Amino acid sequence: MDYFTQTPVASIIFLFTIVTSIYAFNDHGLFGKFMLHPYSVSRKQKVYTLITSGLIHADWMHLIFNMMTFYFFAFRLEAMIGSWQFALLYFLGLILSDIPSVIKHKNDLRYNSLGASGAISAVLFSFILFDPMSKMIIFPLPIPIWAWLFGLLYLAYCWQMSKRSSDNINHDAHLFGALTGMIVTVLLVPGIIPHFISRLIG
Repeated sequence: MDYFTQTPVASIIFLFTIVTSIYAFNDHGLFGKFMLHPYSVSRKQKVYTLITSGLIHADWMHLIFNMMTFYFFAFRLEAMIGSWQFALLYFLGLILSDIPSVIKHKNDLRYNSLGASGAISAVLFSFILFDPMSKMIIFPLPIPIWAWLFGLLYLAYCWQMSKRSSDNINHDAHLFGALTGMIVTVLLVPGIIPHFISRLIG
């Protein structure tokens, strides 16, 4: 596939996110500037970090995992829905997935968040609406399951982990990114719900 010709938006996001993340690994000043800081954003400062936080990652594993998921689904999704639609979905996923974190942690001076996981969740769940019977793997289990079942388990897991807040992962971003992806897809693609149902039962 000629990625830049057929899926230019996904190609640019993919490359730019990798380059920016790697650069930030070695530039702690940029790292600090780009991270989402809900305390500041809620006070109308560093609002740009709603976007820039999706261009950096905590470490190599975080970056590789997110970019692998992006690679497997984003290029296919852009080819299905169109470039401007994909761009809109991705950046809405990036921004809206962070809003609950801004609200939840608006008075927490020490809380920061980073990574493209919210936007990638939006991409993943948009893809599930198009092809709910495709197979996905829940790491580390090597058993493929249907995409629709993966989606349900993913949402349940994010919901439970968000309530616990027992690790350093922003599960709120994953959850609300997924919901954003589904809602935006329904608004952008007429007939996607009947299509989803027909693929599910057909």
